[in-house]
Amino acid sequence: MTGPGRGVMLCDDLIFFSRVAATARAAGLEVKQVRSAAALLEAVKQDPPGGIIVDLHAAGLDVPALLAGLRTACPVMPRTIAFGSHVEAETLRAARAAGVDRVMPRSQFVKELEADLRAWLTPVGELS
Repeated sequence: MTGPGRGVMLCDDLIFFSRVAATARAAGLEVKQVRSAAALLEAVKQDPPGGIIVDLHAAGLDVPALLAGLRTACPVMPRTIAFGSHVEAETLRAARAAGVDRVMPRSQFVKELEADLRAWLTPVGELS
């Protein structure tokens, strides 16, 4: 299943990912977990998703390089959502500056998850 309603989440926190995956299943959506930027790029090459969720706390993450890789790997650029610690304001600003579609603190991500997950898993330009 390619496109809207399917996503890939870069996150090494299994418990937090389980919460996101359960929310997706309840809404009839699907989110797959990957634990590295390289695994994310490989996953999107094989089956481009509608959206990508990135935990900015992921070890060794280079957001500009990740976005460049996504642009190369995907015929249609997926919507990108990123979240991180509210105390790491510079990390959040840098993700915005790199071109992530939506960047927010983790607490806001959790608050908006149920209501906005479908939109997050829909490529930019495909929302009605």
